[in-house]
Amino acid sequence: MIAGVVNVEFEPIIPLSIRRADGKVFTQDAIVDTGFNGWLSLPPDLIAELNLKWKRRGRAILGDGSECVFNVYEAVVVWDDTLLTIPVDEADSDPLVGMSLMEGYELKMQVFEGGRVELYKVNTVYP
Repeated sequence: MIAGVVNVEFEPIIPLSIRRADGKVFTQDAIVDTGFNGWLSLPPDLIAELNLKWKRRGRAILGDGSECVFNVYEAVVVWDDTLLTIPVDEADSDPLVGMSLMEGYELKMQVFEGGRVELYKVNTVYP
């Protein structure tokens, strides 16, 4: 299980551990964003600090219909005690955990300041 808390701005926050290029693990709070279908987004300064490996350019259509081009990096994260290599989108925002990273999990949250945020692995069978 992954546990977090709802902050004063009603954002569901969970801790996310990311392996730096030197192998050390860095833990950063991230917002659970059910409107983001990617894996993880991080701001440029944090990507530079972690020395993440650049992979490619990405493209997305935003909620307002505009198109955004961004850099995509690769990171190793500790997700529910498992190491995963995932794509990381560069974005000028707080760190966001997207739906692709949460695939196969049940999200529960108490929507009030200080409320619990919980992600549980669901036993699913894929076709």
